[in-house]
Parts: sequence; C-alpha cells; structure tokens
Amino acid sequence: MKNRFCIYNFGCKVNQEEGGALAALFSGQGWEYAAEGESAELLIVNTCTVTAVADKKARNLLRRLRRENPGCILAACGCYAQRDPETMLRLGVDIVAGVDERRKLPELVEAFRQQGGGPLQAVGKVLEAKQFQTIAPVSDQRRTRAYLKVEDGCDQFCNYCIIPYVRGPVRSLPREQALEEARQLLEAGHQELVLTGIHIGAYGTDLPEGEDLPRLLRELCALPGLARLRIGSVEPQQFTESLIDTLAELGEKGKLCPHLHIPLQSGCDRTLAAMGRRYDTAAYAALLAKLRSRLGDVAFTTDVMVGYPGESEEDFLASRAFCAECGFADMHVFPYSRREGTPAAIAPEQVQQGIKAERAARLAETAAAGQQAYLSRWLGKELSMLMEEEVEIEGKAYIRGHSENYLLLYLPVEVAEAEGLLPVQGISLFAEGMLVEKA
Repeated sequence: MKNRFCIYNFGCKVNQEEGGALAALFSGQGWEYAAEGESAELLIVNTCTVTAVADKKARNLLRRLRRENPGCILAACGCYAQRDPETMLRLGVDIVAGVDERRKLPELVEAFRQQGGGPLQAVGKVLEAKQFQTIAPVSDQRRTRAYLKVEDGCDQFCNYCIIPYVRGPVRSLPREQALEEARQLLEAGHQELVLTGIHIGAYGTDLPEGEDLPRLLRELCALPGLARLRIGSVEPQQFTESLIDTLAELGEKGKLCPHLHIPLQSGCDRTLAAMGRRYDTAAYAALLAKLRSRLGDVAFTTDVMVGYPGESEEDFLASRAFCAECGFADMHVFPYSRREGTPAAIAPEQVQQGIKAERAARLAETAAAGQQAYLSRWLGKELSMLMEEEVEIEGKAYIRGHSENYLLLYLPVEVAEAEGLLPVQGISLFAEGMLVEKA
C-alpha cells in the first residue's frame, strides 16, 4: 500500500506553484496524492505570513489537523514556518521546513520515521541564500492554467513588508531551465502559463548579462503549444523601455495576455513615502498612460492598502480618488497588518482596527465600481475564454473561466465544449463577472 500525502496551500500564486511542486516531489517518490479531508499518513501545510490573518488561518488549520489526525505526520513549511518555527512546534507540528528547505521534505519525513520521536526543524538562513532552489523538476498542477515560478526573493524592503525577511534576496531560475519547465507544463496539457515570482520584474538581475525578463518572455511565447502567457505582479519601477517594447511586440502577436498587475499600495504620496515605495502617484499615472498608449485597453489590476500607520482621513480620500482616476479593472483592497520586525510595526500613529476596516469597505466600493465599468466596456465584444471549472449558481450549472484580459466569464454548461479556449461574446454582467455565449 502506498503512503498517502495531502498538501494544504495558503497565500499567493507563488505558494500555489510551490505546493504543486511539492506534490510532484512526493508523487515522484511513490507517494499517493490525497485530496483535502481524505485520510493520509502525511499532512503538509504550506504557510503564508504576509498578514496576521494568514498567520491565524495557518495556526487554526494546524491545530485542527493535529486534533483530528493524532497519528499522522504533520509538517509545516513555507513563509510562516520560516519566520516563526517555534510557534509551529508549539502547535504540535512534527516537521518544520523553511522556504528553501521544502525540497528536503521527503528526506525529513524518512528521518522522522527512523528516529521514532521528537520533532525535526530545518529552517535555514534565507537572507544568505544565493541561488534559486527548485523543489521538483516540474510542478504538479491540477488546474487548466499553470503557474511557472521563475524568481524568488525581494530586495525592496518596503517598510511594512515581512516578505524580504522570509524569502531572502532575488534569485532567478536560469532561462533554459524555465523554458524546459514550461515545455513540460505544455506537454501536460496546460494552455495558459502564468509567470510567477516574488519580484518578477527583477528576474535576471542575478544572472549573466542578457538573461532578463524581456528575453524570457519572447522565448516563452515562441514555445509550440502555448496559447496564452500571463505575467504576474510587476512593480511600477520595473517597467523598463525594453520590457515595454517587448510587451507591445508580444501583445500584437496575440499570445501575451493584455492584463498587467501593478501594485500601487496607496494613492497618496505622503503614504507612499512613509511606506518606502520608490515612486509617487505622478510616476504611477504616467506609467499607466504610457502602457495604454503602447498596449491598448489593457486590464490593469492592483493591490491597495488602507490604514497604514499615520494615514489620515485626508490621506485615505486622496488615495481613493487616485484609484478611481486610474480606471483599474480590479483592485485587491486590504487593511495594513502589523508585522513584527518591520519598521512600520514600531511606527507611531498606528490606525485603529475599526477605522482600517471601515476604510477597506469604502475603498472596496470604489473597486467594485471600477470593475463594473471595465466589464461593461466588453459587453457584446468577442473574447477568448479558458474554461476552468464547473460551478452552480442559483441551481444552474455554468463553466467558469477567464478571458485573456482576466475577466471572470460564465458559460451555461449545456453549450460548453471540450476543455480549452473558446471564442465567446459577453451578454450581461453576472456574478462578479460576465455571462457569455459562444461567438
């Protein structure tokens, strides 16, 4: 009988890809995958620590898994495990593995079994990391779109952010290795690849000259079998002339998705300066204008924080007004979360939790209005839908998927075809997205 394992993933697209790589790692060594809730000898929680809420969710899950599965091996890995391994051990975890040590989990499981008691901890000094560490040759991803992780780490050290401390410096996956992983994902049947990383715009800065993001994008788009390539989050200051030229060139060829996620964090210059961000609102607005002039009606999505220490009501209103002016297709709105070890955690004028929640709700209304406006511009126009999953809404079945510009689309299941890309046309706004029919 095969050993069975289950992985619980928290956090960003990078963590999702890494969870898939862990699944491939164990499957390649003869383990059998078990879905969440099924019995398994090994339970792995791949943690996130970007906010206090992420920490709490991981703690709650670890407590529940330990209580409900007293005989299993319980492992915690990833960002929260890297930052605070002692808390993992106090929660009854048997094996704690840091960000770069996840690739050693099969060996750690075997060592734990052989020693017959006592937890194991493998958390390295990630701030001293020098090279990109691959968990497995390719990620086992159980979805239509596949994530391709090409970069890890961040050198920005924004005043509120814990990520550079738990992910370490920028490390890039060598270009040829990235292309080989992409080929394997395409051979597995994935038609859309999503380029992911902690700081994608810095890709190649630690590689030999010429190994940069524009070259990687061009060579990925040339791979046979690729229908769509989507880029993950890119910081505003990382949009070089070379990158913009490449985006325009590849956009005309139709494989690069017309969707860019560019973090803003605040639409108030005073707050941006306090955060340690490396741009102001004028530079950000100029970048969007330049990209629109070169790329057309691209879907711009972003992240915006509310309640940063010292943010006044006037600052918030300035941020909200700027966000409305930008015309975002979608916004991820979230309250500032105090992270011990960052400069912002000890900053004066911490904003009360209730005020943060109220501001987040108000900005979410602005985000929803912008999303509706962008969606409405695409009613009646032809789009390409990647069919991803079946869902039920008010008793009716639909196939849900995304357009090339990341609109959420719904197609009645009775008219859907085989998996893949399908030309569709928007009929009406529907369920945070758009109801479509075959074009």
